[in-house]
Amino acid sequence: MWFGRTTDRKKEVQTMAKCDICSKEIAFGIKVSHSHRRSNRTWKPNVKKVKAIVNGSPRRINVCTRCLRSGKVTRAI
Repeated sequence: MWFGRTTDRKKEVQTMAKCDICSKEIAFGIKVSHSHRRSNRTWKPNVKKVKAIVNGSPRRINVCTRCLRSGKVTRAI
């Protein structure tokens, strides 16, 4: 038995790849070729860093383009 350091080495998702409004983040799946060979793949959300009004004050937040387009975010100028 090994009694070394017991740090938890989980795969962390990048902070840039998550929307602060709808919590959309990286999705995992399987890519299937024409010959039906399967391999892992990821779908990353289109996240932009924008200056928006949050609780009455302008802040920089990460927002996906779907939330920007639907009007869930009020842009600060």
